[in-house]
Amino acid sequence: MTPSDPFALDDNPPPSSPSEPQPIGDPSWLAGLNPEQRQAVEITDGPVLVLSGAGTGKTRVLITRLAYILGKRLAQPWQILAVTFTNRAAREMRERVGGLVGPMAESLWLGTFHALGVRILRKHGELVGLKSNFTILDSDDQLRLLKQVMEADGIDHKKWPAQVVLSVIQRWKDKGLTPDRVTPSMAGDLAAGRAVDLYRAYQERLITLNATDFGDLLLHCLTLFQDHAEVLQEYQDRFRYILVDEYQDTNVAQYLWLRLLCQKHRNLCCVGDDDQSIYSWRGAEVGNILRFEKDFTDAKVVRLERNYRSTPTILAAASALIDHNEDRLGKTLKPAGESDSEDAPVTVKGVWDGPEEARWVIEEIEALQTKGESLSSMAILVRAGFQMLEFEERFITTGVPYRVVGGPRFYERLEIRDAIAYLRCITTPTDDLAFERIVNKPKRSIGDTTVQKIHVYARSAGLSLMEAALRLTETDELRAQTRKALTTLIGDMSRWRSLRDGLSPADLAAQVLDESGYTEMWMKDTSPEAPGRLENLKEFVGGLEEWDTIGAFLEHVSLVMENDSKAGDEAVTIMTLHGAKGLEFDTVFLPGWEEEIFPHRRALDDGGGAAVEEERRLAYVGLTRARKKVSISYAANRRVYNQWQASLPSRFISELPNEHIENISDNGLMGSFGEGQSEGFSDGWGGGSSWPKARGRKAPVIEGDSWQVEARESSGGYAVGMRIFHQKFGYGIIQSVDNTRLEIAFDKAGDKKVIDSFVEPA
Repeated sequence: MTPSDPFALDDNPPPSSPSEPQPIGDPSWLAGLNPEQRQAVEITDGPVLVLSGAGTGKTRVLITRLAYILGKRLAQPWQILAVTFTNRAAREMRERVGGLVGPMAESLWLGTFHALGVRILRKHGELVGLKSNFTILDSDDQLRLLKQVMEADGIDHKKWPAQVVLSVIQRWKDKGLTPDRVTPSMAGDLAAGRAVDLYRAYQERLITLNATDFGDLLLHCLTLFQDHAEVLQEYQDRFRYILVDEYQDTNVAQYLWLRLLCQKHRNLCCVGDDDQSIYSWRGAEVGNILRFEKDFTDAKVVRLERNYRSTPTILAAASALIDHNEDRLGKTLKPAGESDSEDAPVTVKGVWDGPEEARWVIEEIEALQTKGESLSSMAILVRAGFQMLEFEERFITTGVPYRVVGGPRFYERLEIRDAIAYLRCITTPTDDLAFERIVNKPKRSIGDTTVQKIHVYARSAGLSLMEAALRLTETDELRAQTRKALTTLIGDMSRWRSLRDGLSPADLAAQVLDESGYTEMWMKDTSPEAPGRLENLKEFVGGLEEWDTIGAFLEHVSLVMENDSKAGDEAVTIMTLHGAKGLEFDTVFLPGWEEEIFPHRRALDDGGGAAVEEERRLAYVGLTRARKKVSISYAANRRVYNQWQASLPSRFISELPNEHIENISDNGLMGSFGEGQSEGFSDGWGGGSSWPKARGRKAPVIEGDSWQVEARESSGGYAVGMRIFHQKFGYGIIQSVDNTRLEIAFDKAGDKKVIDSFVEPA
């Protein structure tokens, strides 16, 4: 094996390497660094924390530091450990370092935490019970193995789903906890109070199989280092320099692994940005970077604040926003030089509802395109995947090319394809592909063997799969449990089909997803994707409100699916904010800045400030993706859970500095949030007790779901008790008034909060 092989077992230096090579002089590439970047490169003794803000040249600093250490012969390549979070980043780093220092970059210990953990375990795994050829299980194999363990222990799968137990075990591993270190209080009553025993049995079963899961790759290393001092010393002696990228995204196990390895030479350099820590849901601990100076009291901290990406206005807005977070080390982004482009303000647009928001964004994109802007230089960054549907529909209608990054297009998502398959079966009972897709979703004890029997009979009798399945239920060809499940499903299909004329497509879809158990299946799923899939299903049902019949909708979907998804280079990017980290675009649109969407409802339900602070960091990431222009939008009304409801502007809008914001609303919406453009974003309106206090203005008092106000008449002349008409909600009576904000009891839609410019006297 070559020294560049991440799983190489021979760790000895190449024999051709000189024992005492002479250091080279200062290379020319050092001259291109700014003073802070050069400081981060040249401080080579002791622990160093490089706080690298968005767009400040973090990757260049890392690569140059590696090259500097090699070029100065401060260490041999195999004495340097460089950790990244993705294989792609590791490959890029190795290539770029190689471009600076040549072949010596091939011998670096450079890779992801998991790849480096594998490399160590391949050599020393026998000390923790593994042979060198151990297998790394994927998620499906892990789940199957845990199910076997649970069955052997008599744990009820229906009451305690294996996926739930496995996710808890993985969280324990991310925290560096072996079974003997998990306390009963940590486990609670999970799996009838036997979660720790299941964890122990699961680990024992893995060892028997000579296998690991991904969490074990570091957990076993920790055990190895803690129980075998000679192994730890070997690697402490070896690694004179350790460099870590994206330190803010490390979990506890990764943190402990690094702490053990750096104890001898203490030349640990961590590069990261606490203001961009947005992955707590997958185990990242922002506290790792926040306490770096406490862990290493002699640490040197270098702040990279010169931004080479965004305009001064964008940077000022982003810095002011993130400054509202309390748990941060603190830095302020500033432009590296004079901006070459017009320094446009951050625009904020209030619209009536989600469809209008999508129309406005795509119209802005088309206008920029006519001015010569490239579609590929523009992006729409959403907080949650379900927001994409309205934009995708508008892109399809207008013919503007787009690409979904980080996931499939809306109608191509697994849960949406499943939902559509149910509707296809109802509309066309002979649709065999649709029936086969959902016959066991959710699981109904209808396995592959049963489906194969249905196929064989259907072909021989010239029947559709559904008709063949129905006839088989009248025989003894299938097990009783399977016959019952098929009979129930086919009966449900027939009943739903009979409801098509009496229910709207949206109501029918909601009933089908509910009664079939499909929604419940995702509610019980504890994978990180499950909440997003549920939100997509809700958006899917809501989208059906625009259609008169299921047939018309399915025809529309068929045409959409036939559209060429390969738009080429010239296409607008649409993706989630989480997926956008590390990317940049000339123009960025940030829609859906409303309470319960951004910050997300789950963050608000947590009830703690830490969750909201992470949401604010996500907003900061969104702003700093833009080079030239940012447009934020929010809707006064949005369809949520298939119900229209009034929406409150995100608290993050109120935290943006007035001097860098331009209100471009033309429908009177912003008038309800303050007097005039510069006062249009007071902190206090509508956020509840957890919202920061308004700066320099008194906020309306909110009590429960009602506004407590003294005014009896709005600025538009509307008063309590008047009967009005609203285009979407119909007729209603005004219950309370606060300037332009009205609370109205609608005859059919119930209580809503609206703006007076959108109603008229009845």
